[in-house]
Amino acid sequence: MRVEWCDPPSLIAQVQRSRFPHARKPAYPLGMCRNIKTLHNFAPPATEEEVRASALQYVRKLSGTTRPSQVNAQAFERAVDEVHRATRRLLDELVTQAAPRSREAEAAKAKARGRRREAQLRKRYGATSEA
Repeated sequence: MRVEWCDPPSLIAQVQRSRFPHARKPAYPLGMCRNIKTLHNFAPPATEEEVRASALQYVRKLSGTTRPSQVNAQAFERAVDEVHRATRRLLDELVTQAAPRSREAEAAKAKARGRRREAQLRKRYGATSEA
């Protein structure tokens, strides 16, 4: 699980805004993708920062908030700590026979998928890449 940031404004966001102009803006930063990525079986292994960021993203998703109120801050932080420990333990205990994946190769595949998705949107909606 890895939090990933996008380059706003993407064509997908433009199409969504054009189709739903009165939609409520997200409570999280515009450029933040709501995807949690796989952290297992990469070379080099996931860092503590990546595991912590994934735990934070998971708790945010479950709680429905990016920033808890002062009343809930302690419970929120405790949940992030527990998820972080559980995730680290899981990653340490998983066993695989597969060769470790390259982060660069996986990033290139993701970029290629994004380009294909953007091309499909351009074809379907006739949108341009200009904001």
